[in-house]
Amino acid sequence: MTNVVPAFANVSSDIDWYGTVRGRLGWSSGPLLFYGTGGLAYGGLNLSSSLSAPGVPIALSAQTSSTRAGWVAGGGIEYMWRPNVLIGLEYQYVDLGTLNLAAAANGPAGSTASLGASEHGRFSAFTVGMSWLFTPTGAPVRVPSYGAWEGGFVGGKVGGAWGNDTNATYSFFPGFPSDARLKRDIVLVGRLDDGLGLYRYRYLWSDTVYVGVMAQEVALLHPESLTQK
Repeated sequence: MTNVVPAFANVSSDIDWYGTVRGRLGWSSGPLLFYGTGGLAYGGLNLSSSLSAPGVPIALSAQTSSTRAGWVAGGGIEYMWRPNVLIGLEYQYVDLGTLNLAAAANGPAGSTASLGASEHGRFSAFTVGMSWLFTPTGAPVRVPSYGAWEGGFVGGKVGGAWGNDTNATYSFFPGFPSDARLKRDIVLVGRLDDGLGLYRYRYLWSDTVYVGVMAQEVALLHPESLTQK
């Protein structure tokens, strides 16, 4: 029976901020404006991952951050509540590309660990906003039914987002203690059919000559035959 050494892994990712440079194309019907939008998106991606095992002096931790550019597409609807007041709903799909990291380490007694993680910074955002329409100088103030959308806008939006795919892979081999440190005068005298080395040696506290295999080699070739405590 082999006792499994527990290992603990963690991965986290987030998008600190993002912005867009977009154009809009749509049509109006009375006080309503329906439009599609798209263009350049940019934002800050963060990715971190760790791997550790209690009782084994080996641990991994890696993190990375990057500002990425991508694209955005979506659509929305605006309602002219007053001649100069607009209320709107908008959906955006943003793709900022992929951020990757990887790390590996070797520990005592043949223990090894490695990790790899990736973050695909893509998400959906839904916002609700209100804007003030500045009618061009000299233009008449029109009632909403006329669909007067000319001019500049200023306003604000609130909303939420969901998405941001994250994946990670881990490998951990706890290793096995080697009995070579308890032996001296070790000489390889041959190999068995399964590849294990056959050694001649003495123990540190004795002059008696022994012939046998090394536990560390058995762990590598036949781990199922050893018990880890």
